[in-house]
Order: sequence, then C-alpha cells, then structure tokens
Amino acid sequence: MSRLYLIRHGKPAAVWGEADEDPGLDETGKTQAEAARDYLMSLPEADRPRRVVSSPLRRCRETAMPTAEALGVDLEIDAAVGEIPTPAGLDAAERPAWLRAVFQGKWKDVQGDLDYEVWRSDMVQSLEARGGTAVFSHYVAINAVMSHLDSDERVLVFRPDHASISTLEVRTDGLALVERGREASTGVL
Repeated sequence: MSRLYLIRHGKPAAVWGEADEDPGLDETGKTQAEAARDYLMSLPEADRPRRVVSSPLRRCRETAMPTAEALGVDLEIDAAVGEIPTPAGLDAAERPAWLRAVFQGKWKDVQGDLDYEVWRSDMVQSLEARGGTAVFSHYVAINAVMSHLDSDERVLVFRPDHASISTLEVRTDGLALVERGREASTGVL
C-alpha cells in the first residue's frame, strides 16, 4: 500500500467564460500552491510523494511545480487526470451552463459526445497505478474519483476547495479514501 495525494489546483486568475480559457494562478493561487508543497514536504519521508503528475492545464501545472521542484523531480503532464472533456459542439461561452447541468445529475446522465461513466472509470484506473504520487487535477475530476469511492452515482459529491489535498491509499484491490481534503462552498462557475 502507498499513499496518493489528489490535489485541486490553486485559485486561477480567471474562471470559465472569461477571456482566458487556460488561466494560470492569481496571487492567492500561488500562495495556495506553496502551502500544498509545504504540507506535502512536511509529511514523514515514507508518506511523502515521490512523483508529481499534473493535468495539462496551466492552473494545475503552476500549482504542481513548487512540489515538483521541492522534491527534485520532473513534473509529469498527463491528460488522464485532466478536466472533464467539453462536448465538441459547445464553445467556451456554453461550457458554464453545460457544467451547471452536469453538477445537478448523475454520471450516466451527462450529455456529450463521449461516455462520461467510462471517462470517470478511466480517471480512477489512472490513479490506481500511481502510488507515491501527488496528482494535481480539477474539481470535476476529483468528484469523479470521490463519487466512485463513495459508490455514489451523483456527479457532485464533494466540494474541494482550491489546493485541497485528499489522501488516498493505493491497495491491491483498488483505491481507498484515507482523508478528504478541505471542503468549501467553491464558486466553480
């Protein structure tokens, strides 16, 4: 068994629907990224991550980089831990309304051009092979994992705050939740 840390990115400089479709972190987000690094580095060496994986999006990469630098490892970019894919027919202005509808339902009901239950399962499977890793991801992706661990078909089961760190254990029989990260009434949209 080994630990896996699932971390939501820090506070971005813009939100969906604003001018920047791939924003970096604002000053608060940069402080949150440093706090996440400090927490992970304060863990006993046996529990400390040995790898750092990030979604390709800038806000995740910028949140992950201080941890990767502190550990002296390369930052691994992996779309498998990325944001929920937007249906191809939607533009950036339509995404917020689509996400609001997604948040109200179950995984089987998500409308789009892919099977979002499969996307959820793929997200979980990608983490099952990542013991000893800090994974920097997104609100909905983290909910995909948490809803799986809770055996709950709802999309929204957890409201991770920016830079919230959830601790999981990678076991031979799959993932297990050790501790949920800090929750907040996060204004995602």
